[in-house]
Amino acid sequence: MKNLQISSRLKEIAKHIPKASFFADIGSDHAYLPTFVCLSDLDATAIAGEVNQGPFNKAKEVVDTYNLENRIDVRLGDGLAVLDSDEPDTIVIAGMGGKLIEKILLQNISKTLNTKKIILQPNLDSDRLRKWFLKYNYNLTNEKIIEENNHFYEILIAEKTDEENNYSEEISLEKQIYFGPILLKEHSLEFRKKWIGEKSNLKRIIKEMKQAKEINYLKLNQFEKKLNWIEEVLNHESFNK
Repeated sequence: MKNLQISSRLKEIAKHIPKASFFADIGSDHAYLPTFVCLSDLDATAIAGEVNQGPFNKAKEVVDTYNLENRIDVRLGDGLAVLDSDEPDTIVIAGMGGKLIEKILLQNISKTLNTKKIILQPNLDSDRLRKWFLKYNYNLTNEKIIEENNHFYEILIAEKTDEENNYSEEISLEKQIYFGPILLKEHSLEFRKKWIGEKSNLKRIIKEMKQAKEINYLKLNQFEKKLNWIEEVLNHESFNK
């Protein structure tokens, strides 16, 4: 049987799933993540949730191919509706927009809040999910950013823990939510590359907005404020205001 090849994005997510975990991968697509984890961790078990029939069938096929049907339960359903109230200990939701991920978390909020650890990989709107973690008392314990196929992916890991949170009192909370408090501190090459690209996009959008016949000044001011933040971060200027 050939080894399962998965993306760098999924490999990074897999690193943050606890050993011997019982975890759920919501929107699992072809169940690649739970299959990869269960092949490398013989004590792990998983639920692969999928809302669409085609990917659900493919997920079952992949799980059966690797003889993991006794350890990965592939379920058809919408979001966290596939879970019972007492399962699992970790939830993973990856490869969707931040708004959709937030909607999934809120649709079955009692099941969400029963989970000790949540790992999210939004394709955009990561700041919405940082706000969600704060609101529902999840401690953002780690963040990672990786580049793959000319895209940048942020991975957010949060837990119910009494550990001190990673937000600094020296930098405004709004800015830390926007950039990610841990990503901001680490200031990795991938982080810089992402925000250099975002800076270019924002400049283009602002230019186009200023050329419009009717200018939305409220939105323009918001974009200009974020552009100033990005420039401060990239220039390593004072970021404490």
